[in-house]
Amino acid sequence: MNRSMNKNKTRRYSSAVVDGIERAPSRAMLRAVGFTGADFRKPQIGVASTWSEVTPCNMHIDQLAERAARAVDRAGGKAVVFNTITVSDGISMGTEGMKYSLVSREIIADSIEAVTACEGFDGLVAIGGCDKNMPGCMMAFARLDRPAVFIYGGTILPGRAAGRKADIVTVFEAVGARSKGEMGAREFNEIEACAIPGAGSCGGMYTANTMASAIEAMGMSPPGSSAQNAVSRNKMRDCAEAGRLVVNLVKKQILPRDIMTRKAFENAITLVTALGGSTNAVLHLLAMAHSCGVALKLDDFTRIGRRVPVLADLKPSGRYLMSELVRIGGIRPLMKQLLDRGLLHGDCLSVTGRTLEQDLAKTPPYPAGQRIIRPFDDPIKADGHLVILRGNLAPQGAVAKITGKEGLHFTGKARVFASEEAAMKRILDGTIKKGDVIVIRYEGPQGGPGMREMLAPTSAVMGKGLGSDVALITDGRFSGGSHGFVVGHITPEAAAGGPLAAVRNNDRITIDAARREINLELPAAEIRRRLKQWKAPRPRYRHGVLAKYARLVRSASDGAVTD
Repeated sequence: MNRSMNKNKTRRYSSAVVDGIERAPSRAMLRAVGFTGADFRKPQIGVASTWSEVTPCNMHIDQLAERAARAVDRAGGKAVVFNTITVSDGISMGTEGMKYSLVSREIIADSIEAVTACEGFDGLVAIGGCDKNMPGCMMAFARLDRPAVFIYGGTILPGRAAGRKADIVTVFEAVGARSKGEMGAREFNEIEACAIPGAGSCGGMYTANTMASAIEAMGMSPPGSSAQNAVSRNKMRDCAEAGRLVVNLVKKQILPRDIMTRKAFENAITLVTALGGSTNAVLHLLAMAHSCGVALKLDDFTRIGRRVPVLADLKPSGRYLMSELVRIGGIRPLMKQLLDRGLLHGDCLSVTGRTLEQDLAKTPPYPAGQRIIRPFDDPIKADGHLVILRGNLAPQGAVAKITGKEGLHFTGKARVFASEEAAMKRILDGTIKKGDVIVIRYEGPQGGPGMREMLAPTSAVMGKGLGSDVALITDGRFSGGSHGFVVGHITPEAAAGGPLAAVRNNDRITIDAARREINLELPAAEIRRRLKQWKAPRPRYRHGVLAKYARLVRSASDGAVTD
């Protein structure tokens, strides 16, 4: 009787698909894909691979998925590998295609949910590389609430061009420098040819590395797996460990929502803050929390940010790449320091079946003399860099990335654009001058649709040498590679009739990070008058996935979710 109960516990979903005389057709089809008679008595584990040749972030993930699948089989499960999509932010950046980037997060979550629920998998391993893979996989985990482990595909190794380290942001910034005449064709072509040497996600503390670190801090990845090079023996070992762990989770029936608690989300925010991570973490953590039923809010980032310093000197604002952090021990020693100072919840459960405190107990410190992670008494910034702003331009909130290098206050004249392309043209041709506030609107989740990242214009501003002289605000969002005085996620967005729709050229805008405010310097009555005259733009898409997304999507302050 106990054996029967154990079997039912480990095969809660697959038994309905393959057990009994009437399920013979199902078994017949599964035999064709490699099942043996013995396999029907094992828990079935789906291995969701985001492999694709469309981006270096994911080009190696088929090999990682196979390694995870073999480990599942050795641990007593039956692995079934299936694919979901990926798109490349870096390739589509600055084009109409970038509108599909955030949409792909929803497609990934929907597709993993659909395959897993349809096929009756008892557990899941998901392996993601590019930015939207990770939150998409986690949202699916939360919706399904079946034992699951996430594995990050790993960071890219740096390229080398013009005698220095190079990555994708180097290329974007070279565009601005070339247009200004400060870079010759030879150096420009060398950077383009050498910046991306092979497989792995973009190499700074950009969105992919930020989200991988957040997921590990949350307890949903094996210890140490988020800070690994994509092409390495350690990354292969991570995948083997994930296969072993997921079978153990199935046996113990430890579920994602047991791990992804409010405290776990607070741990994720704490680590993202200490690492100086991407503003996209705000959007994605809100969406993941929504899928879990955890009531996470923008104000939680402010509350946690007040007590957590920025300690990591990582690109884009800092000097070092993720591969260099990997070399000195990754994120675990930093997590141990945060735990020892009472900044992490040590009692949170992880996919190991242990608590975070237990997982970190034997973590060695960073080597003496390293310069990547600063000491607590000499931080890069004494409080968090993810600054939630409110004011008459963003009554429902906006997100700024203030590392301390941009200053805390900016006032300037608005230069208003209805699209990223229009703004980019004027940045490159020299129209944008010192003291301008570039306003890019109708790029929000609904208005874009798709809430494009503004890496091309922010990088062009930096390449033009205007990083400390120009601000950029938008109802779109930013790549983790963006830096400078930038504010995104302005809500309500312009397409929904938010105050951003009322801004006109030469209006004065003030951004005050110390007071956490962003304001249009006009009387409230004038703003109301302009909005009363405003007419909503025609939808840019009337058919297809973007039209469907625009009809369903919620505000960026709610995570831009569609379910």
